[in-house]
Amino acid sequence: MNASDIADLAARIRAEIAKGVLGQAETVDLMLTALFARGHVLLEGPPGVAKTFLAQCLATCLGLDFGRIQFTPDLMPGDVLGANLYNFQTGVFSLKRGPIFCELLLADEINRTPPKTQAALLEAMQERKVTLDGKAEGLSPRFMVIATQNPIEHQGTYPLPEAQLDRFLFKQVMAYPSETEERAIVASHGSTSGQPDPKAMGIKAVVKPAELDAAVTAVSQVRLSDEIVGYIVALVRATRESADIQNGASPRAAAQLAVAARARACLEGRDYVVPDDVKLLALPALRHRIILSPAAEIDRLDADKAIEALIARVEAPR
Repeated sequence: MNASDIADLAARIRAEIAKGVLGQAETVDLMLTALFARGHVLLEGPPGVAKTFLAQCLATCLGLDFGRIQFTPDLMPGDVLGANLYNFQTGVFSLKRGPIFCELLLADEINRTPPKTQAALLEAMQERKVTLDGKAEGLSPRFMVIATQNPIEHQGTYPLPEAQLDRFLFKQVMAYPSETEERAIVASHGSTSGQPDPKAMGIKAVVKPAELDAAVTAVSQVRLSDEIVGYIVALVRATRESADIQNGASPRAAAQLAVAARARACLEGRDYVVPDDVKLLALPALRHRIILSPAAEIDRLDADKAIEALIARVEAPR
């Protein structure tokens, strides 16, 4: 599979998702980039902007085994991972797998559960395996987490730890649709209440597992010049040197941004990365990986403005 094939594959997925989700083209592209880069996505937005439905549509288009966890304050790690249960009839322990044993996991309202339960995802997201009673249990190589959180609700929520945030390739902030898009949404979905069903809306699997695996392999072969590598490193290191940022992005962020830029190039049908690929992805790849300085917070500077200033300041290769 080459870059042109991946672009065609992405176009098929976009067209299928568009049967159910109107608008949110930027978010769909980021999710596809993360998919081909084997990364995870954190979606932040107000209620009702299709965060959950978008994840369900993507899983349906890909034909992946879909799992969903509704994160709550009383959720325990065992509720996520599973546990070894003793069978009194046979006298042996047997593994009861938790909902994390799937291919695409929707972690709904992830910031509603305490850090102890959030940490249950760390090993799975980084290594695609979990450890239960000292024994490693492998997850699918296609395992992907799409997590959602609500930015305007603070009661009963727990901020995600930095180590957890660093496992997400992107944090995408979803806004309300335009008036035209909202009219189309009401016309399309205004006949019934409740959560729509992707399959009932005609959304079907348009990707075979072998195609997805081939696309991921092809992404890893995309050319990344020394100049682009230097540009990525300069951007990430600039987050550690800015007076507005107390803690900058990690080397993991630089490596993941490089993979994402390769995937982005494939979505455009190219087998090489250009500076614009990095520029377009730098904000969603870095906004959740920095901590602003107290002075910047006093000046009401937010993470997006700090990252945008760095993108404007760091010179891109020509």
